[in-house]
Amino acid sequence: MRRWIAVAVTLLVGANAFAFSPGERAPLRATARAVTSAAVPPLRLVPIVTSGLQEPLYLTHAGDGSGLLFVVEQPGRIRVIERGGLLKTPFLDLSERVLSGGERGLLGVAFHPDYARNGRYIVNYTRRPDGATVVAEYRRSDRPTRSRTEERVLLIVPQPYPNHNGGMVAFGPDGLLYIGLGDGGSAGDPQNRSQNRDELLGKILRIDVDRGTPYAIPPDNPFVAGGGRPEIFAYGLRNPWRFSFDRRTGMLWAADVGQYEWEEVDMIQRGGNYGWRIMEGAHCYSPPRGCQTAGLIFPVAEYGHERGRCSITGGYVYRGRAVPALQGLYLYGDYCSGELFALDATAPASGEARVLLQTGLSISSFGEDEQGELYVVDHRGGVYRLAAEPQRTGG
Repeated sequence: MRRWIAVAVTLLVGANAFAFSPGERAPLRATARAVTSAAVPPLRLVPIVTSGLQEPLYLTHAGDGSGLLFVVEQPGRIRVIERGGLLKTPFLDLSERVLSGGERGLLGVAFHPDYARNGRYIVNYTRRPDGATVVAEYRRSDRPTRSRTEERVLLIVPQPYPNHNGGMVAFGPDGLLYIGLGDGGSAGDPQNRSQNRDELLGKILRIDVDRGTPYAIPPDNPFVAGGGRPEIFAYGLRNPWRFSFDRRTGMLWAADVGQYEWEEVDMIQRGGNYGWRIMEGAHCYSPPRGCQTAGLIFPVAEYGHERGRCSITGGYVYRGRAVPALQGLYLYGDYCSGELFALDATAPASGEARVLLQTGLSISSFGEDEQGELYVVDHRGGVYRLAAEPQRTGG
């Protein structure tokens, strides 16, 4: 998620790719650019919300059986979708605390695994006035669609530049909180923060929010005994804007936004070094002492910036039931081209991704509901559910 301002004109020009006006609720269908195989049927995006949202960046559920969907708006609000309708009153409004614009804003939310009982959840935002990253805890009120406003700050990370903030927060199957942080911005990671294990920037962190003050370090984090900050789980990342856990296998998938040429998909391992700024994708970028790749973990898939592609948006391994042919495929997209890709999660090292759908959207995120069905979030203000095209019957 970078260069939002720079690509705004391009995205607005491309808005005529929609086959319906913003107020209509007709599905977005694959165009002639979509590529499908015999195993995957033609797909469509069913509109859930097409008006009333301001710069949505993420969608998730609370795992409490309520069926509610929560949408993060970049200016600082969390909105609620209940039974397919967008509620007028926000679940939480942090707009007075949030510094928004470009790549800054309210960037992520994660609900505690025991949210149904304790009402706890985590947000990630860039604060006023300095743009530092804040990871903080909030609690649900007595009403399931409203939050309390008291904040408990867990972590503050200064941001040297206004871009590459990361923003993803998610609880893993181990019950621990994972936090995605970009390299701090500018171009080319000029201070080499991503490779510096004494810095939190350019990393995925893992902390225990159920212990400690304000958190505890998991004892099996890779640098607990030294060699780096103990919060670090993996490093060498440029801007891991969206990552997710496969709800069946527990594997951690991350899409790392590239510099000028290559976007990548990574399977994250504890203590792994994913190469930035030595590498951009699987290609040498700015090695300090020659292109030494020993010890680096290469992406399982990558793509270049041809055909209007510019910024990868990570998704999920599909585990829903509505489209059985998608089972076991990791779905992700590109913010600029609007393409939706699929990668076989059972053999990702082949790096053979397919374009399943040309959406015409500015794909800022994907999301899952409690049943594992997938949603696509359009930064211009829409939420869509992924579905198969109805099969035609002969007459």
